[in-house]
Amino acid sequence: MLGSTLAEKIVANAAGQTRVAPGDIVTCGVDLAMMHDSGGPRRVKPMLERLGVGVWDPAKIVLVSDHYVPAVDGESAAILDLTRKWAADNAIANFHDMQGICHVVLPERGHLKPGMFCVGGDSHSPTGGAFGAYMFGIGATEMAGVLATGEIWLRTPRTHRIELGGRLGAGLCAKDVMLHLCRKIGMSTIRYDAVEYAGAAIAGLGMEERMVLSNMSAELGAQTGLIAPDATTASFLRNANPSAAAPDIARWQSDADATYAATWHVDCDALAPQIAAPHSPENSDAAELHRGTKIDQCYIGACTGAKLSDLHMAANILKGRKVASGTRLLVAPASQRMTAAAAADGTLAVLLEAGAILLPTGCGACAGYGAGVLAQGEVCLSSTARNFKGRMGHRESKVYLGSPYAVAAAAVAGHIVDPRDMLQ
Repeated sequence: MLGSTLAEKIVANAAGQTRVAPGDIVTCGVDLAMMHDSGGPRRVKPMLERLGVGVWDPAKIVLVSDHYVPAVDGESAAILDLTRKWAADNAIANFHDMQGICHVVLPERGHLKPGMFCVGGDSHSPTGGAFGAYMFGIGATEMAGVLATGEIWLRTPRTHRIELGGRLGAGLCAKDVMLHLCRKIGMSTIRYDAVEYAGAAIAGLGMEERMVLSNMSAELGAQTGLIAPDATTASFLRNANPSAAAPDIARWQSDADATYAATWHVDCDALAPQIAAPHSPENSDAAELHRGTKIDQCYIGACTGAKLSDLHMAANILKGRKVASGTRLLVAPASQRMTAAAAADGTLAVLLEAGAILLPTGCGACAGYGAGVLAQGEVCLSSTARNFKGRMGHRESKVYLGSPYAVAAAAVAGHIVDPRDMLQ
């Protein structure tokens, strides 16, 4: 009998079975359910009330306010008020109010560990896979079912293996890998299967970079994006939650003889910085091919592009330079803790001295909320994960995607360049 992939091992454990195979339909116990203010209480509260039930286990629910924060109008304030009251009424101790973007706050606060089976009320919930947890996004109706029962059914997915060989050179990061994969694989090939990232390049990536790989698995059409835990994972988890037991790294690995639906290879040594043109991450190619494209707004934000390591990338480009006249650079750090860390180590000072405008932490303009949205005809280069028409404001605006290196470099030049030109 052939071995199992990491995805199959976690699903089998959650289903109380010794083994599952792709295509098996199983009912899984949920270890953690994450919601945010946009798709959370305001959607599920009426459903639970109609069913006449409460939540199955408040300790296993994590609620984050990140979409409508801070409130910019009466409607936003009402949504946040409902969220806060629902958290209190249901004794949700793990309610992180205005502390950052849910996909960043969740691991930052020590809620994840390898082998967990988790659901999230957001399409980028696969971020949890960077920690060896099977995590995927679900809609409000499914979430109401999870909250009421603590269970969800699942068709066991096939696993696609993506091997990252070599190492990422100066001026490149995980965002470049994912934009390259969006073009190489496409956004519908994997079709709600699991992705597992492996290869020599993984060992050289910190957890924040690994989170980008898992997060943007959603752009590949995957249900989840897993990375087997290692010493880097254990170190991060120990810092996030010093009182927690050490993770069982050895248990949560794919077997050497596991079967994969497909194996994809990326030579990181040969990869160039990538830019995705409007209106799809699939429209990606080398940044050099977009050189000279004028940019009105540069945006460093979102769960994929405004973590502490991302802010460091931008500062590496911006130190000693100024944002070009006629171009604005907006920065919305991914969490309050990351904002504080960037202030403490001097990163924020570098960004602000260059002319960046600091925005509150939260999803913000990435999802078309609050400050930083685009006007008709404006062109933006963003460190976010998506650039569909109307995603960041007016439907007739244009959003290009790139790494924090690329966004910062474009802010200085006033147009798209290869960020390696400006590395210090």
